[in-house]
Amino acid sequence: MILPPLSLSLSLSTSSSSSSIIKTLIQNPNLVQLLSLSKMSLRVLNPNAEVLNKSAALHMNINAAKGLQDVLKTNLGPKGTIKMLVGGAGDIKLTKDGNTLLKEMQIQNPTAIMIARTAVAQDDTSGDGTTSTVLFIGELMKQSERCIDEGMHPRILVDGFDIAKRATLEFLEKFKTPVVMGETPDKEILKMVARTTLRTKLYEVLADQLTEIVVNSVLCIRKPDEPIDLFMVEIMHMRHKFDVDTRLVEGLVLDHGSRHPDMKRRVENCYILTCNVSLEYEKSEINAGFFYSNADQREKMVAAERRQVDERVRKIIELKEKVCSGTDKNFVVINQKGIDPPSLDLLARAGIVALRRAKRRNMERLVLACGGEPVDSVENLTEDSLGWAGLVYEHVLGEEKYTFVENVKNPHSCTILIKGPNDHTIAQIKDAVRDGLRSVKNTIEDEAVILGAGAFEVAARQHLINNVKKTVQGRAQLGVEAFADALLVVPKTLAENSGLDTQDVIIALTGEHDRGNVVGLNQYTGEPIDPHMEGIFDNYSVKRQIINSGPVIASQLLLVDEVIRAGRNMRKPS
Repeated sequence: MILPPLSLSLSLSTSSSSSSIIKTLIQNPNLVQLLSLSKMSLRVLNPNAEVLNKSAALHMNINAAKGLQDVLKTNLGPKGTIKMLVGGAGDIKLTKDGNTLLKEMQIQNPTAIMIARTAVAQDDTSGDGTTSTVLFIGELMKQSERCIDEGMHPRILVDGFDIAKRATLEFLEKFKTPVVMGETPDKEILKMVARTTLRTKLYEVLADQLTEIVVNSVLCIRKPDEPIDLFMVEIMHMRHKFDVDTRLVEGLVLDHGSRHPDMKRRVENCYILTCNVSLEYEKSEINAGFFYSNADQREKMVAAERRQVDERVRKIIELKEKVCSGTDKNFVVINQKGIDPPSLDLLARAGIVALRRAKRRNMERLVLACGGEPVDSVENLTEDSLGWAGLVYEHVLGEEKYTFVENVKNPHSCTILIKGPNDHTIAQIKDAVRDGLRSVKNTIEDEAVILGAGAFEVAARQHLINNVKKTVQGRAQLGVEAFADALLVVPKTLAENSGLDTQDVIIALTGEHDRGNVVGLNQYTGEPIDPHMEGIFDNYSVKRQIINSGPVIASQLLLVDEVIRAGRNMRKPS
């Protein structure tokens, strides 16, 4: 029997469409017999598809992880550099926040996109650790590459990673420093955690000033036995003065002012009425016509239209007279719905300051800050439904108006007012403040902190090498060793960004740990320091999340042995 050459089957799988393959097989039954005899599978792929097999796919994943690591590693720590992102329209963003960078950068490589999404999810979950996650995954892949190039199978490495991850999480539980958070939390510990976080985003003087603001704002909104809701901290910004003029307002800052020229711009000792009542004439939903024969009838019709709204305004004025008459107290109405000009005029004559169309989120914060109750109707208004503020004043900046509600009693909501000369500075401070708030919240909820400055990473590495590795059988030991060496990426990068020699630093740190001293890196001198004495603490939940998520993604990428890039848009043009 004469069989067609084998090269025909190869050319079919690479250059023919599926319909032509089937046609060829029908015309050449001998070819079908050959394929069945030799047990060769016939793969039908889109001719435009890109296929990477085995080592090529693995090295693509490793190179992508290393590439993303190289981009972000210069940003880590207080000595990290800043990236300038330029958009298509020429807009500029200056940042060293890993979360912002990964969201704003246009990443093309699918592996790098996967790592970036993991790191962004880390930020969403615990508020920090984005850059550290990317560095850890990149270093795990880099350490794996060395073993794989020597002929090791990725599955053995993954098994070693799994053992090392469990051992590191157990070590983390022993290594953490418990913090007692009772009715009055230890403010100094919270300041240390916030300062450590903020100094990695901003320069020292500003970071130290914001530390006090961030801690006080979280303690302001904290209620015993209730989860902390950071949305009760309003973050407002004004392009005004300098970044060091940023301050905490124990009250509320509204981004609009009163709409009547005769209303006072500054009042003290104020009752605050928080309401959601329409104080404007509303047209009926039914189309109706009113016909009148003389001017007197027209006046009666206008009065009838206004009667309902004027009645509501009159009841508010009656409450003001009842609580303020004979005293130096003032009355402020903040309404979620509209107030029309005739109503504003009536309120202004009665000496009431009225603000209309306040945002819904601010209405909730206002009640928490000033007290009282939000009202949906002016019926049965009492003094119990009123809040209190020591000072309400309006600040005009260019064409913008801001209303400050300050000196409130026992506030459970506050505002961080960020000031800066330009949009770049304000955006940078905003990102840092959000991370600072999350770090304080995490500390209160975790009731534990971790020693920073690379101390945990070095201690965990020594534990894995000296204790865990000896208990592991076979080649999985190499996976544990690769995991342990990957942990050192944090102190190495901190040293590198400070202009220090990484080998000298790592030798000094590991030497101290071998002698039983838990030390971190002094970024100024390169000498080992006690992070507890220096007040350098990291979040427990952030470290736990990094150790949990990093090896999972690295393991998945190492076990990829084929990448097929194909889709509908890659079909051949007809």
